[in-house]
Amino acid sequence: MSSDHVQSAQRTNGEAPTSEHSGAEAPFLELLARGAGADAYERPVLLARARGEPAERVEALEHAKRLALRVRSELEGRRRREAELSALFETAHDLAGLRDLDAVLQAIVHRARSLLATDVAYLSLNDPARGDTYMRVTEGSVAARFQQLRLGMGEGLGGLVAQTARPYVTDDYFQDERFQHTTTIDAGVRDEGLVAICGVPLMLGPHVIGVLFAADRRARVFEREQIALLGSFAALAAAAIDTANLLTETRSALAELERANEIIQDRSAVIERASDVHDRLAELVLRGGGVHDVAAAVSEVLDGAVRFIEATAAPAAALEASRADGHAVPHDDDWIAAVTAGGELLGALVLRGHPGLDPVDQRTLERAAMVTSLVLLARRSAAEAEQRVRGELLDDLLDARDRDPRLLRERASRLHADLDATHVVLAARLDGAAADAEQEADARRRLWSAASHLAATRHGLAAARDGGTVLLLPLAPGATATDLARRTARQLGTAVHEAVTVGASGPVEDLATHPDTVATAYTEARRCLDALRLLGRHGDGAAAEDFGFLGLLLAGDRDIGGFVERTIGPVVTYDERRGTDLLRTLDAYFGCGMSPARTKDELHVHVNTVAQRLERVGRLLGDDWQNPSRALEIQLALRLHRLSGATRH
Repeated sequence: MSSDHVQSAQRTNGEAPTSEHSGAEAPFLELLARGAGADAYERPVLLARARGEPAERVEALEHAKRLALRVRSELEGRRRREAELSALFETAHDLAGLRDLDAVLQAIVHRARSLLATDVAYLSLNDPARGDTYMRVTEGSVAARFQQLRLGMGEGLGGLVAQTARPYVTDDYFQDERFQHTTTIDAGVRDEGLVAICGVPLMLGPHVIGVLFAADRRARVFEREQIALLGSFAALAAAAIDTANLLTETRSALAELERANEIIQDRSAVIERASDVHDRLAELVLRGGGVHDVAAAVSEVLDGAVRFIEATAAPAAALEASRADGHAVPHDDDWIAAVTAGGELLGALVLRGHPGLDPVDQRTLERAAMVTSLVLLARRSAAEAEQRVRGELLDDLLDARDRDPRLLRERASRLHADLDATHVVLAARLDGAAADAEQEADARRRLWSAASHLAATRHGLAAARDGGTVLLLPLAPGATATDLARRTARQLGTAVHEAVTVGASGPVEDLATHPDTVATAYTEARRCLDALRLLGRHGDGAAAEDFGFLGLLLAGDRDIGGFVERTIGPVVTYDERRGTDLLRTLDAYFGCGMSPARTKDELHVHVNTVAQRLERVGRLLGDDWQNPSRALEIQLALRLHRLSGATRH
């Protein structure tokens, strides 16, 4: 801020700059230049008073401080507005090129949560057939019941928004009596731990098609600007839903033009131009062209200057007329075609200097405006499309279909994953028995949802496979595959409210160059998962390193309990009934190379005690128990018996 600016501000307030004023602003200019906090602006005044400077000087400093704080406040407001506009522009760029509705909605919800800095964001859509609204997309949600909520019209905050087409905000939902509380809705909100909620309607024309929410797990007051920003994202979401039909409509328009060509022979040249522009527009959309590419293509076909302008730069009356009836309208020597989507005004296409526009060319301009809206909305969905292909990339790695390391790295990089880092492959499965096929499918979906969220937050990948879920997660320095498996089992189990068993491979590296490593590691993880379930360690996690060579033996459907009982059952029973240590002595005996002398040192007992215990073992198992073949079976049974009890210690 220059001295001229301060003096100008003084003149605005009816004050002429004095010598005291002209020198007073210097410290505040420095504070503005380095972006100091508001508290720092008191220091020059306090120092002047402490030094006993004249009252006129102190008053000049006070005045300069007020001006500087006003400038600082205005600058902060502008920076905040610029950040929001930049974020909306980035969202438009991120959504480009997407055609999958779920991906578009997920991207919008993710961005809304990020910009408003809330714990959770979610989107519900109306179900005309059932007369209610249901949860479609969530971001940050951890409660399965909340993610499956359905709200009747007028029920809860969301139902009221859907019914009235007005935004509603509460800083404490459970204490707010404006909303119709129901047991089902309150239970879902309580599971999620939500307190403050803001909901805005998704509008297509005059119709509400759903609600976009932002919510916190603590009391919070949503500012007017934040509600308006959420409303902008709601408009994008509504437009995204409408976009799913735009490409089909564009192609239908081409068919209409072809039929018109057969009927109106004398207009064949015009129809040919219209068909050409629509072909070009369709090609532009498919290859990810921008709005200026659309304008250039239409300019060439209509033999005129067509350009895209922002809504604020277009003639207001003509723009509103075009928006209202959905057609291009004349304005002086120009034609104005509103670019809209879901009730949101995105801008306009302006054809300059063409007062007499042919009806077919007018229709072409209108279709170009529709395609422009499609391009704008498509640019808002790029980031979320990459999230949708997270599972596809892991499927490709598992099936080793794509062996181009550069392409694999590029795909992973777009998902914020690093295939050159050390990873672990984990196989996860629910252990609860489902009552029927529908419940089982629902349980698998919940596991898949939780695993996908976990993979996204850890810069990994997740995919549904073999009745369960497979994850590829990076291994942190100093951590082990076992640590990762157990932590993942706990987190997934907490998310789905059921026991989840997780088997992990050993660490794998260089996945881009050797993608078949992932398939091999997945087989190893499945083997560990089978071993855990076979040993009854449900809800636990383990890696191949926990089983050693036994992992190979545990992969099949083997009667582990029966083998242990047949091999060392009498010793187990003897210890349980008499409280003796024959099993421990036997384990130490084999561990010490079958040396009684070393065994007594290991157990800290007299060698005669070892001899007596081994004699008892011989009577229980038979005289040939130390033969090599019997000794190997006994050692294996001891190991299996110890592993099967690991989760009970």
